[in-house]
Amino acid sequence: MIKKVISALIAGATLLAPASGDLPADDWQRVGDDITSGVSGIVVDGRHGDTVDALAVRDNKEPGQQRLVAVRYSRHAKPQVRAVEWQGEPPVDLEAIDAVPGRDGEYVALASDGTAYRIRRERGTVLREDGALHRKRDTVRVIHEFRLPGISPDGNYEGFALARTARGTVVAVWADRGGDERPAKLTAATWNRSTDAFGQPDSVEFSVPYPAEHVRHVSDVELSARGGLTVSSASDPGDDGPYDSALYAAGRLVVRDDGEAELRLSATPDRLATFAGHKIEALACLPGSRTGILGTDDENDGGSVTTATFCRP
Repeated sequence: MIKKVISALIAGATLLAPASGDLPADDWQRVGDDITSGVSGIVVDGRHGDTVDALAVRDNKEPGQQRLVAVRYSRHAKPQVRAVEWQGEPPVDLEAIDAVPGRDGEYVALASDGTAYRIRRERGTVLREDGALHRKRDTVRVIHEFRLPGISPDGNYEGFALARTARGTVVAVWADRGGDERPAKLTAATWNRSTDAFGQPDSVEFSVPYPAEHVRHVSDVELSARGGLTVSSASDPGDDGPYDSALYAAGRLVVRDDGEAELRLSATPDRLATFAGHKIEALACLPGSRTGILGTDDENDGGSVTTATFCRP
């Protein structure tokens, strides 16, 4: 059953102060310069001091265009961006990615039509038995392709996140982005990592007061282990912008006593930050930190990344 959530207007835009040692949230670093090199989804792959390793998806549709890139980001240097090859038939319009909890090197990437790809990454450098380093291509291969439950043929899915609760239950949340004439729809369900089967889905409509025009109410979603939901929202008037984005604390996901997931969204989502001039389509939190990484798909102006303090328990 769809439960209506009415968003109240929130006065003013609050930009969060960065965590100590982190790049200010309005200081973006480019990872691409054209319409094929934006960031439509991102997952943190590791952190070493001020350096963050991430895996990002690009929403390209044509053969020969990149679907995945590895990004090494540091506040002290220009980002390093390296292509990751997709083995087999490439997907069309990837919009989100997250790591499979407890499965090193495994991820689920989501296309805009609701098709999910469970993938395994094979790193570009391996240690041979003789102790020598052998370089090979950095690739991913598809383990399983499946459809999310309850997908609408009219939907446009831009957000996906996974988390493992303190009790060990793995939960998923995904979002149809919505638009000026309709709210977004967030859906949550438990997820079996062994079979890729979902529990009973729970869906909630969700809208934001800002941006107000050309709006995607949800352009990505992040889910904490304690169920905190953070969403990005964006204005997209076309390939040349201008763009605006905001981050919201949207509510919580809980696992009920019957073992099913339930969304408890706020009627007045708390606006955490606003970002003029960028279309945020990707967010991910560093493990055990309030700091997260943001990625943009600014269409003809390429893509950028930054860090900011927006992550919630």
